[in-house]
Amino acid sequence: MKLCFANPSTGQQKTIEIDDERRTRIFYEKRMAQEVAIDALGDEFKGYVVRITGGNDKQGFPLKQGVLVPHRVRLLLAKGHSCYRPRKDGERKRKSVRGCIVGADVRALALVVVKQGENDIPGLTDTVLPKRLGPKRATKIRRFFNLEKSDDVRKFVIRREVVSKKEGAKPYTKAPKIQRLVTPERLQRRRRLRSLKKTKSEKQKIQVADYKVLVAKRLAEAKTKSAALKTKKNAARKTAA
Repeated sequence: MKLCFANPSTGQQKTIEIDDERRTRIFYEKRMAQEVAIDALGDEFKGYVVRITGGNDKQGFPLKQGVLVPHRVRLLLAKGHSCYRPRKDGERKRKSVRGCIVGADVRALALVVVKQGENDIPGLTDTVLPKRLGPKRATKIRRFFNLEKSDDVRKFVIRREVVSKKEGAKPYTKAPKIQRLVTPERLQRRRRLRSLKKTKSEKQKIQVADYKVLVAKRLAEAKTKSAALKTKKNAARKTAA
């Protein structure tokens, strides 16, 4: 079985292949998203706890979360489902997927280190890789650097150095455009939109009041006209009699 480890705290990844079924049996009957202590894999893994995040069987069919069987099934999948990417709008397709319960037919497992053990594993826990891209959203930058609401987020954006392909050109830095950043311009735009909405609402109220007055006037005119016509008919009947 091929075990693909990922360590979020260091940013490192490592793949280890273990052919001994007695060592990999600790993953059998375990589901995706379940945490497993991997002391049985060897002395270097003592104290480590990992979470199963995915995998493939021997034919390459992926493990699908929520399918509680230890074998392959054919499911009708649509947009939004894992293990399927629709090519057309509204397309659905029946595809073979492997259940999320790990068995002997699983060839590769994706694992995330939840708890680190006593010993460092070379290529997984020994060095911390620098983050190439930092957070982009304003609230996430504040959370990442533990900032207050009064702090300027723009000063804490992680910049990365870019080396130009042209010869002799100086390297320059790039930074992401901060999303959901509340600036004075944005506040002014909000105030303007609020003011426009208020003006529109007041204008509509005036128009509704004018319309009601006009309707009442037209009804009164129609009533007067109807009464005059009735009086005229009655007078004509009397003269005829």
